[in-house]
Amino acid sequence: MPPSPPRTPLLPRPTKARFKAGQFTLDSDTRLRVTPGAEPAAQLLRTLLAPATGLPLPAAADGQVVLALDTALTGLGGEGYGLTIGPRSVLLRARTVTGLLRGVQTVRQLLPVQALSASPRHGVPWTLPCADITDVPRLPWRGAMLDVARHFQPLSYLLRYVDLLALHKINVFHLHLTDDQGWRMPVAAYPKLTEIGGHRSRSMTGPTGDRYDGTPHGGAYTRAELVRLVDHAAARGITVMPEIEMPGHARAAVAAYPHLGNRPERTLDVWTRWGVCDTTLGVHEEVFDFCRTVLEEVMDVFPSPYLHIGGDECPTTEWERSPAARARAREAGLSGPAALHGWFLGRVGTFLTRQGRRPVGWAETGTELPEDFTVMAWRDPAHALEAARRGHDVINSHHRATYLDHPRSAGPDEPPGQPGGVVGLRDVHGHDPVPGAASPEAAARVLGTQTHLWTEYAATPARIEYLTYPRLCALADRSWSGPTTWTDFSSRLAGHTARLDALKVSRHP
Repeated sequence: MPPSPPRTPLLPRPTKARFKAGQFTLDSDTRLRVTPGAEPAAQLLRTLLAPATGLPLPAAADGQVVLALDTALTGLGGEGYGLTIGPRSVLLRARTVTGLLRGVQTVRQLLPVQALSASPRHGVPWTLPCADITDVPRLPWRGAMLDVARHFQPLSYLLRYVDLLALHKINVFHLHLTDDQGWRMPVAAYPKLTEIGGHRSRSMTGPTGDRYDGTPHGGAYTRAELVRLVDHAAARGITVMPEIEMPGHARAAVAAYPHLGNRPERTLDVWTRWGVCDTTLGVHEEVFDFCRTVLEEVMDVFPSPYLHIGGDECPTTEWERSPAARARAREAGLSGPAALHGWFLGRVGTFLTRQGRRPVGWAETGTELPEDFTVMAWRDPAHALEAARRGHDVINSHHRATYLDHPRSAGPDEPPGQPGGVVGLRDVHGHDPVPGAASPEAAARVLGTQTHLWTEYAATPARIEYLTYPRLCALADRSWSGPTTWTDFSSRLAGHTARLDALKVSRHP
């Protein structure tokens, strides 16, 4: 008799998987044998399985479940793992702890779906199908961005958000902390950023953004909360990359500290509209002192090697009208005020690189960011290719395939979303981050891709999850597994939705 496939196929799809007859059962007698350095993976396995199974999984020298670090496994890279399940033992091996953490998520998916429950499930045999799995991701950057500037989300939800990303082997959580509509991270030297910039007088409603509901909105994280988030994500193999927008999308900062703007005599509110605001930071030295101070605190909280500083959608109207900005452009030998944009980003980028960090910026054309920036291309796939050809590392996140604030369907029951068309599940599944026309050199510069969820139309966790799932599943599968047929993906997703339901994810049908 041929071996049975797993109860529900894995998502993302493993590189190689061979299922065999038989099963291994975890029970109260199951012990873990943990090699030196592998304890974080053992702890994650216990943490994830304890709520539903109640199994203690203590350590023992003769444990049936072995978690082993082996630096000789160079073919597995930084995130790959090997998993061998037999009827009497389980062996999970990787070259790095991160690889073991990815393998833990696969073990979790192979167990009965009740294992994902947050409460005890009695009478369930906690069995794993016998299998040999070797799994290595296709792309090193598999991310998800969540905008908490437009609608603040509590720490408790960010922790859950990270847990769901980890299940899908997403490895970058891009946290969009500041924008025109709110500033969410405390900075000790500038307390008004959250005291004033973290609150707006009203929220908007309606699919075109032309009406107001009059409800005040606000919120900010404490430093301790952000540190806890970073630690929680790291324990699951996820890097939290913060984003602090500059020089545009800065209305909340200027509302808190008018002297940072181009008209210091003016008092502004935190913006209550969606779209692109023409309020920008000024270009005087006090502004760069501010940017350095803010980014120093950001770097102190977030150890991510990458820091996102926004950089796009920056109208130059205020600079063109400002005598001080025009004079600054002349002093810098620039062609005019519009050129201050690249000059500004160059100065901030140089500061970050000298601190050992890598600046990331949004690219509107693929050619406008300074050479030391990692480019996040969103407008057109051609921009990603152009940036790679120029020598930039690239995250290819075309908005027509990765922006989850767009409706998933055009059906009458679909809630309002970002205008500009539908981003369906097939659109996400069909997005290849590596352009087909890329040379081998350019293709090697494409780090990966990520989803983005701007929250104009997502005020609550339930709405965020409805927009995110199952579309994020498609990006996770494509970026880890590489191209798969629609039939293969959709059949695995059909089984995977039982896991989402067990986790009480509010998802699109």
